[in-house]
Amino acid sequence: MTATVILIGGLAALCLAIVLAVVGVAARPAQGGVAKALATIETHYTQHPQLEIEADRDPFAALPGWLRSLAVRLSPSGITATLRRRLDLAGNPSAWTPDRILAAKGLGLFVLGGLGALYGLRAVGLLIVATALAGAAGFFLPDVLLYNAGVKRQEKLQRALPDALDMLTVCVEAGLGFDAALAQVARNTTGPLAAEFSRVLQEMQIGKSRSQALRSLTDRTTVPELRSFVSALVQAGELGITIADVLREQAREMRLRRRQRAEEKAQKVPVKILFPLVFCLFPSMFIVIIGPGMISIAHLLFGK
Repeated sequence: MTATVILIGGLAALCLAIVLAVVGVAARPAQGGVAKALATIETHYTQHPQLEIEADRDPFAALPGWLRSLAVRLSPSGITATLRRRLDLAGNPSAWTPDRILAAKGLGLFVLGGLGALYGLRAVGLLIVATALAGAAGFFLPDVLLYNAGVKRQEKLQRALPDALDMLTVCVEAGLGFDAALAQVARNTTGPLAAEFSRVLQEMQIGKSRSQALRSLTDRTTVPELRSFVSALVQAGELGITIADVLREQAREMRLRRRQRAEEKAQKVPVKILFPLVFCLFPSMFIVIIGPGMISIAHLLFGK
């Protein structure tokens, strides 16, 4: 009897070990699949599909590699990470990658520097100054364009946020879950905010938690209102607060901030109009009003 019990126990232990081994082997591809899917999402947003074009159609493919190397040497350390950050803020425009921006910086340095040298051939001092200024302008021009694209996109995010929060609040109060409400907002709106919400949903569906996906959103924006909104949602999820109440308060605050920004811009209008009035409109009015009187006075006094 004892031998039979020992045999049954040994068989049970063997079966349990086999089951655990199979589960462990099956779990590894799943984890790798999630990591691969997350990497695919990052690649999809950081490298546009249109970038996969032939070398003869790519204007930057024919550029020599030393242009990019020169731009890297003239730039501060960590320039690639900085460019990736700026590209995220700009929404990762198509055909824009860190390597292409660096190549464009090197090309602008030589092209505009050469034009400046041609302009300053008349004098040695002018040659040096024109070459240096034109080369610096060509080197920093891609940075200025990328920064401008990022600023414009962040402004679009800021303008679209109050309306998106109103729609999100209505959907949640109508009975939808937060994920479904976020999907409705991303589906029924357009612009960079809808694209960011779609990316958050994709990251959540692929394996990231809600808080991680939302925190990743804050890394891709500089809008204070959006950062505070994400912080409120994360804290509500951790403390167990009702999402509808948080969304209602956030939507009210966003509308108030939008009204305050509008009032601030309206108060800046008189100051901005002052200089065009003084230097453009007033001289014309003086000429029209005082000009005929000055002509009449000249005729009376000087007979001309």
